[in-house]
Amino acid sequence: MPRRATPPPDHRWTGFAPAALTFLRQLRRHNTREWFEANRDRYHHLVRDPMRAFVEEMDVLLATELPELRGDPRRSVFRIHRDVRFSADKSPYKTHASCWFFHRDAGKGVGQAAHGGAGIYVHLEPGASMVAGGIWMPPKPALDQIRAALLEDHEPFAAIVTAPAFRRRFGRLSEEAMLVRAPRGTDPEHPAAPWLRYKSFTVHRLLDNAAITHPKLVSRLATDIAALRPLIRWLNGALGFAPLASRR
Repeated sequence: MPRRATPPPDHRWTGFAPAALTFLRQLRRHNTREWFEANRDRYHHLVRDPMRAFVEEMDVLLATELPELRGDPRRSVFRIHRDVRFSADKSPYKTHASCWFFHRDAGKGVGQAAHGGAGIYVHLEPGASMVAGGIWMPPKPALDQIRAALLEDHEPFAAIVTAPAFRRRFGRLSEEAMLVRAPRGTDPEHPAAPWLRYKSFTVHRLLDNAAITHPKLVSRLATDIAALRPLIRWLNGALGFAPLASRR
């Protein structure tokens, strides 16, 4: 039986409610179009609209902490619908919600040229929420630019990602799709060779359910943004995207 429609959403940021995580758990168990349509109002009220409000609050924070990055309520939030065209799993919906904060010169939002630049990603999922930063699986032209910058001078990059405080907070770079050896045509003895093996340049920090639903989540993420800033700016600099001292 369809659930009673919820009241119109309040677009002020008050935190992700624990009920948002409950909704996502239920969606994992009932991942069908029929169930989702019967609960669409709950999705809007508990997940989509709070995520858009979160993006607006984060954009205010980024204006001070990392002003070249942008958050747009319409363009930063990933769609709930899965692309099942080439997947054996035909479940129609994602069982998480997420958003992407992108460099102003790198694109206009998720799923577009924004992936050509480094940014910040926030993921809402019961037991698996996170904040992440960097650039995930850049297309070949961008990957070639990053590798060229590493070959020219890898030491600033290495200093950022191996700093003890950075590693305590975020761990090591993701090894997703990492090469076994340095790319073809590269001297395996080059001091940058270990970094050239990476095909993705991201780090993340898990957020437990209490952290992701805390009403002060945005202000608490300021520490993560400050810690990610050197990595994001190094990657964007390699791609030709400049930092900003402030928004004008």
